[in-house]
Amino acid sequence: MHLKQYTLFGIVLLTLTLAACSSTEEKPASIIDQSENAGAVVPADGSTGSATTQGYSDEGDIAGTELSAEELGAEFSDPQSPLSKRTIYFQYDSSQVQQDFIPVISAHATYLLKHPNYKLVLEGHTDERGSPEYNIALGEQRAKAVALLMEAQGVPASQLRIVSYGEEKPAVEGHDEAAWQLNRRVELVYEGVK
Repeated sequence: MHLKQYTLFGIVLLTLTLAACSSTEEKPASIIDQSENAGAVVPADGSTGSATTQGYSDEGDIAGTELSAEELGAEFSDPQSPLSKRTIYFQYDSSQVQQDFIPVISAHATYLLKHPNYKLVLEGHTDERGSPEYNIALGEQRAKAVALLMEAQGVPASQLRIVSYGEEKPAVEGHDEAAWQLNRRVELVYEGVK
């Protein structure tokens, strides 16, 4: 392993350890999925979440204009680069990040650290199964899981904004597992000044 991979592993391990030591009544969930059927994490108070999460930037702090891959740099258009991937997929009823997406999240965190004027909107989505309230909460938890991994690498919360759309903005239409798999996601949307 390279030094960078050891550092990322150490940060993720530290984050998981701190979460496990939490003294709140809500049971923290691992932010990395290590099983096929990990359970969903929903706030203990049953809240449905909101477009802006406390501790993260609000819309007034965002420069406001969505940036295209061309504006962000050549690596965003290169299929070999992890930065070209701006969608993180999740297992059914889960907010845990799968191992395959750790390098993608790490690359985006590194990019944000090098570009402090850019903001990243983490848009949480679910498939159509479940109540609208449950899906808003699950979408928020998915976005928060990605944010936690980025923060573990040093990205300030002020550079991130969490939005949950639940089931309202499907990536594809359909009522089968093929469609549902593509709808369980967090989309990474960069914003900044053009």
